[in-house]
Amino acid sequence: MGARFHLPDFFWQFQFNMVFANMLENCPQFFRDGVGIASFYGTFPECVWNGGRTVHGIYRDDVAQRIIKAFNSKSIPLRFTFTNPVLTEEELSDPICNRVMQIAGNGLNEVIVNSPLLEDYIRRTYPDYKITSSTCRMITDEQKLREELEKDYHILVLDYNFNNKFDVLERLPHKEMIEVLVNSCCDPGCPNRKRHYELMGKEMIAYRDYRRSMDPAQFDMDKYDTDNEHNSIKCRARARSIFEIFKLSTCVTPEALWERYVPMGFEQFKIEGRTASLIYLVEVYMQYMVKPEFRDEARMIFMVNLQRNGVVKL
Repeated sequence: MGARFHLPDFFWQFQFNMVFANMLENCPQFFRDGVGIASFYGTFPECVWNGGRTVHGIYRDDVAQRIIKAFNSKSIPLRFTFTNPVLTEEELSDPICNRVMQIAGNGLNEVIVNSPLLEDYIRRTYPDYKITSSTCRMITDEQKLREELEKDYHILVLDYNFNNKFDVLERLPHKEMIEVLVNSCCDPGCPNRKRHYELMGKEMIAYRDYRRSMDPAQFDMDKYDTDNEHNSIKCRARARSIFEIFKLSTCVTPEALWERYVPMGFEQFKIEGRTASLIYLVEVYMQYMVKPEFRDEARMIFMVNLQRNGVVKL
């Protein structure tokens, strides 16, 4: 039995994750038995289909191709977070998103979906992609979850509110295709989560419009957020440390992952952190994937190699 991890982020944390992937290859003695990288997930800048987190920046085709080649040469898929919940027909023809799908469509890379509109478009236009059902769908009803598991998905990302509800988890079929989000920073049962996803989706559209016009006035969320919730919803969850997250009822601790989830038959685990600091991610990777007795040595070697590759300055 093993655990395959879906890790953030292949663009902004490209060098960070390349150093980690090389460390997993070259220092396997540090890692728990059965650790593997299932994918690096995220998006390239200017991809209006992106959801879950807002990503700014400038798309460069040569950079995208280099990143795809670098991870794919290690047989590691990239998984695109195309989960924007507020897309319309207009966004389906977005040239950058379609270009990304074209250059990454080699049968190895994958896509996470939320919007039925976009999912249908991708299935018709890019049939070689494996499709993941996103946790952004917020399926918290057991029967609806079972129905989703019977659909044509490669993986389903479990809503974090099911974490540690072992009576439900034990009953679920197809555990091998269920991906567990282990370190969600969100409050359990957060009432603002759906609106946050929608607002981040609107912000991606606003940023796309700004990039097209290069008019700063276009990047005005008031035009897209008619309810003025963008500034009214205050969220401190993203500032939580991993040790604060360990105390949440929805967190899957490293001990629970290896002692309960893996023996139960779960194989897929997601580590959250696309917008997290590198210090946070170093510790999270150490906690979940490295043997406790090697964490200090592995952490030091990881940090030294990050410094040598110019990722951090120490």
